[in-house]
Amino acid sequence: MAERSEKAYRKLFEVRLLHHYWLDDGPTLFDRLPAAQQERYLLNYNVGAFLEITPTAATEKRLKAFGALWRKTKSGFIAAAPSDAALPLDTVLEWSLKVIDPEFFNYTALTLRPQSIRECYTGDKSTRYRFKENVPVFGNLTGASRASGESKRLFLSKEIETLDAGDGIEALFEDGGAFCQLTADQTGTAPAFQTLDADKSAMPVFANQNDVPEIAAPEGVTDAPSRGLLFNANLPADLFALIRLAATRGDDGDFSFIDGDGKPLASGPVFEVRFKNRHTWWKWIESDGTESLSAEPLPMTFYGNASGATGPKPSVETVKTEMAGVALSKIVSEIVI
Repeated sequence: MAERSEKAYRKLFEVRLLHHYWLDDGPTLFDRLPAAQQERYLLNYNVGAFLEITPTAATEKRLKAFGALWRKTKSGFIAAAPSDAALPLDTVLEWSLKVIDPEFFNYTALTLRPQSIRECYTGDKSTRYRFKENVPVFGNLTGASRASGESKRLFLSKEIETLDAGDGIEALFEDGGAFCQLTADQTGTAPAFQTLDADKSAMPVFANQNDVPEIAAPEGVTDAPSRGLLFNANLPADLFALIRLAATRGDDGDFSFIDGDGKPLASGPVFEVRFKNRHTWWKWIESDGTESLSAEPLPMTFYGNASGATGPKPSVETVKTEMAGVALSKIVSEIVI
């Protein structure tokens, strides 16, 4: 009888892509729900309903060379490698995220800026470059963490920082330790914002405007966009975001997924990307045309009703913006009663 051999695998890492529109309950953050309720919501959660996850061609080749595998899960994906594999310390793996639910752009914060593809040439027209604006890159080399020890959480988003003059509506920022969000574009006067939590450190590190990298324009190109990605043969034109994972991180080994010899760790890290659900001004429109507006922007959620009422809540099919000159002054959800 032929001998049967089985190869032992170890998890390299897991990536969880959690969207708070599908997980929060009205005004209550998913992380603050009772454990049983969190488990129930996660059982019903499926990231594949709104995002398509695909490794780049280069990553597929690298995984195959290592004898490694990757598999989608309901909350993201997992990668594993033979326990005796030795990966180069400079290994970088990438997955593209493509939006497949058109309503994603209605219920997801920070999706108003267009992701336009731009073609730029060197001054002598000898070389063409393609860029895509406003594409976030989620990575373990720049990701922030929360807590420490066994409670430490690893996020692939950059830390949420203080407000920058160039930040627009929906930007997430820290103000005196509080977690805040712009409710309108900045126009030179005091910014319009709401405080989402008094303690930023108690909140997840949500995907934020700092995740969109600055573009270093190639030599001879003077009209490249300021933020986004320079395209290469690995990147599909329809990508919404990129996940970029390096095998090792020097300043925080908890973000590494191999040891100093290139071997998979005994317990691979779990990375998180948290998408913030959109907050909108809720406008109720009565049958006689009478209108009323919420006192502040309220979160859009699949579960619960952030207004505290038992009546209808906004549909994700339509979200409207209001302007004050060239600046966005409000994002509005209309509720016809």
